[in-house]
Amino acid sequence: MPDVADPAGSIATPGAPATEAAEAPAGPAPLFAPPELNPAVWERVAGRLLAKTLGEFAYEEIIEPVPVAEPATELATEPVTRPGSADGSGPRPGSGGYAVTLDAGETLTFRAERAAYGHWRVDPGSVRCDGRPFTDPLRFLLLARRLLGLDGTTLGHLVRELTTTLAADAKLDHTALSAAELAGLGYAELEGHQTGHPWIVLNKGRAGFSATDADRWAPEGRTPATLPWIAVSTTLATYRGVASLATPDQLYALELDDAVRARFDTVLRDRGLDPAGYLYLPVHPWQWDEVLIQLYAPAIARGAIVPLPTDGDLRLPQQSIRTFLNVRRPDRHTVKLPLSILNTLVWRGLPTERTLAAPAVTAWMHGVRDADPFLRDECRVILLGEVASVTVEHPLYDHLPEVPYQYKELLGTIWREPLQTRLAPGERARTLASLIHTDPRGRAFTAELVERSGLAPQEWLCRLFSALLPALLHFLYRYGTVFSPHGENAIVVFDDRDVPVRLAMKDFVDDVNLSARPLPEHDAMPADVKATLLTEEPAFLPQFIHSGLFIGVFRYLAPLCADQLGVPEDVFWSLVRAEILRYQARFPELKERFETFDLLTPRIERLCLNRNRLHLDGYRDRSDRPHAAVHGTVPNPLAVVRTSE
Repeated sequence: MPDVADPAGSIATPGAPATEAAEAPAGPAPLFAPPELNPAVWERVAGRLLAKTLGEFAYEEIIEPVPVAEPATELATEPVTRPGSADGSGPRPGSGGYAVTLDAGETLTFRAERAAYGHWRVDPGSVRCDGRPFTDPLRFLLLARRLLGLDGTTLGHLVRELTTTLAADAKLDHTALSAAELAGLGYAELEGHQTGHPWIVLNKGRAGFSATDADRWAPEGRTPATLPWIAVSTTLATYRGVASLATPDQLYALELDDAVRARFDTVLRDRGLDPAGYLYLPVHPWQWDEVLIQLYAPAIARGAIVPLPTDGDLRLPQQSIRTFLNVRRPDRHTVKLPLSILNTLVWRGLPTERTLAAPAVTAWMHGVRDADPFLRDECRVILLGEVASVTVEHPLYDHLPEVPYQYKELLGTIWREPLQTRLAPGERARTLASLIHTDPRGRAFTAELVERSGLAPQEWLCRLFSALLPALLHFLYRYGTVFSPHGENAIVVFDDRDVPVRLAMKDFVDDVNLSARPLPEHDAMPADVKATLLTEEPAFLPQFIHSGLFIGVFRYLAPLCADQLGVPEDVFWSLVRAEILRYQARFPELKERFETFDLLTPRIERLCLNRNRLHLDGYRDRSDRPHAAVHGTVPNPLAVVRTSE
């Protein structure tokens, strides 16, 4: 796949004459097989993904396993090592055997633990089909297609996404580091070792990427790269920035060396174009080659879009795959670029309206924090603002509301504040998702951090909850505003002893929701922010904390802590509840809000991320982004009153 500019910096200018080849054209590149695609690795990752599939499908009631008698003699035939098991002994006491009847009458059996929020934790080594070991999630789809309610079109795409996810898992397994080694990595490097969304089974499908693309641009490739830039006429491109970056020149002064900026200007002048009429932005090479050259061909032909060379900075793709951290200049902004691949339920573009509004949302969020002493001085919450954006209109698609939404998210850039410059001396940051990571020997990353801290496990967890929850609760209760604090958006900041001390949050414009019932605190909110942020009824607003943090992260963390830290799951959840009650005692004047935004209700709606793909949206095109399905309710472990309270 060609870059926009060659390594020497020559410009891929439309209409430029071709140069003569110095020698005969080379033949096709030799075929290769990635080293991780071998029987041992494939068997391991397939078994783990099958166990995850069974567990998450059971959680969402896509399948309904039934208990089977005497599971210890039927299923526990040999010791197995599973993620989260420190001693390789399989499930803890209290787990049970379960069975599912497949389409042709085959019986699939396995051992699983049941846990909070209706969680299923399946032992990969225990899965049997008619009594024989079974580790193949792809074959499971075929044997259970009627049970799963799959039509042929959905099944075909599922097989592709599941196979691609397995291939990515194999790469991660083949290059996995120990928990001790991971603890020494920086924030950007650690991201490349994460295994993806813990809840979504098809979490690395990346429809549109080739194997070479994935190796180069997926986070597990861990390959820093330079990004080319483009110049776009202000007849198509619109700039927005916070007050300190009100003009593009203020942004470019921070992001581009003087020599690079001069070179960009020269490219335009050499074509008879005025740099004052253009905006500069980085572009993903894959997006340029696969999407933009074709769909913006008229604009390229008339010089409204002009390719530029790279700025020379090395950037590393993060778990969101379209976000790049600057590893050469960590003081420079993180960039978020549209990428027209289908991954974890949605096309990974940048919606035009929300990209335009991102700096305004950031300004409001920063204003709330900075005016609130609790958030500013006690929580010291870091809000990584989306401080500047360039949005590029598509002359046709942006005026056709009924077209698939992927065609309205094609080109633009969001610049986000860098994390490193917001940390105090001695602090280090790790994504929340890393806390549920386990290494090849089953050791939890959290267990490694607890050991390094020198604290008792229960005390360390108290510090974790006091670092994460107060700021999230204050935004919810005081301002009727909720983040989606899932494992990638929420970042834990640690001190120099690996003790959690505070929270950093990102992704405001995509993942912040407001109460649909107006609150006095919303009166001063700018109209463009109100128009942009999504709203939900007050009773549903706490669902974002439940689903993003408690179900999306703590549902997996609690069993790991029981296994490896000796903290029983009921104690884990009582500590979470205690932190919520501690906040409520601190702000008794918000009692009515505690009832309006009730986190302690006995049951909550079950959000389903896998049902969306299997049953709700499948792979059909639609004009707006899909949302999680809702199916029934689950018990809320935080509603249980502990005697220790």
